[in-house]
Amino acid sequence: MANAKNVYGKALQLCCGNTGFTREGFCYVPVSDKGNHSVCAIMDDTFLVLSARKGNDLITPRPELQFPGLKAGDRWCLCANRWLEAQRIGVAPKVNLSATNIRALDVVPLSLLEQYAVTSA
Repeated sequence: MANAKNVYGKALQLCCGNTGFTREGFCYVPVSDKGNHSVCAIMDDTFLVLSARKGNDLITPRPELQFPGLKAGDRWCLCANRWLEAQRIGVAPKVNLSATNIRALDVVPLSLLEQYAVTSA
């Protein structure tokens, strides 16, 4: 994948299991991904509730979509704009920068992402 680099320009690391936009577990951002699912976020209950209230229920399993549902502690390739929106209202989840695609920087400054980085991913 052409954009298989993380925010530091190094090889993009695995974010989550066989889920996410590409269903590969990496936060790749193919041309078809209009949502820029580039931020490898570590889910927490506060963010999951916000997402459901915004119309994107990530909690409820959707077997027909091979989606198991998410819970606190799960990792997920999150839309950069949704992460930034959550940050602006004080509920942004932590991020794994080794697994966050460089395309996240199209939306979110690196210095801001670094404030939410987990130290061991």
